[in-house]
Amino acid sequence: MSFGKQTEWRKHSRRYHGVRWLAILVSLVIVAFSWRELNINYEFLVYTPRNLWDLVIRMTPPDYAYIIDLVPPLIETINIAILGTGLAVVISLPIAYMGAENTAPNPLAYAFGKFMIVATRSVNVIIWALFFVVVFGTGALAGVLAVAFRSIGFVSKLLAEGIEEIDPGQTEAIEAMGGSPMDVVIYGIVPQIKPVFVGVTTYRWDINVREATIIGLVGAGGIGVELSTSVDFLQWGRVSTILLTILGVVIVSEVVSAYLRKKVS
Repeated sequence: MSFGKQTEWRKHSRRYHGVRWLAILVSLVIVAFSWRELNINYEFLVYTPRNLWDLVIRMTPPDYAYIIDLVPPLIETINIAILGTGLAVVISLPIAYMGAENTAPNPLAYAFGKFMIVATRSVNVIIWALFFVVVFGTGALAGVLAVAFRSIGFVSKLLAEGIEEIDPGQTEAIEAMGGSPMDVVIYGIVPQIKPVFVGVTTYRWDINVREATIIGLVGAGGIGVELSTSVDFLQWGRVSTILLTILGVVIVSEVVSAYLRKKVS
């Protein structure tokens, strides 16, 4: 007894596979065109190993006696990260409230919240640092503001997403009992997003420690100023010492951040 020719089962149709391979081909063409437009001088690659080895020789050994002089700028770098993160969190709270669909007071406030989230995230921390150095001059204040404004979009976006995922039953119960809008926020929203808040704040502080080490290259305070000065004067022993110090700070911040996120998870 024959039931006819069995057809081969496919998860996707032939048209789907054709479109997918066409998309891959177009992507490869775009990548190849972009690479060609870079106009890379491949002659320099021949001397790259020699130049890299020469730089390593000049940076060895590190100037360990210079570590004492790095303590003040290192403390300043950590303070920039802490104050910048704290300021960003304070500013991000109302923006996140307006940028969440379920808590935005009106469409205009929702649009403003989304605009602030996108606008602050679209500018790199170095650009923010350059801007605030022009406005306030060189120093830690420009660094704090640069780190803070760069962090607003990151923090407010994740907090807004956390607010949108809360259980509406708790907020509705508080409203039904005659609670004010502030009561809804304090007793209905805050307890539900507390783990998200702590996790996002800790993770952003970890990122800001790394960013605070480089904004000094444009005069925004911190250990980056020392790095820029050492490079300008070709003091390669000091450069290697600064880089090792930055690596140590980043490792410590990563350990602390991971521990805090684990405690609140």
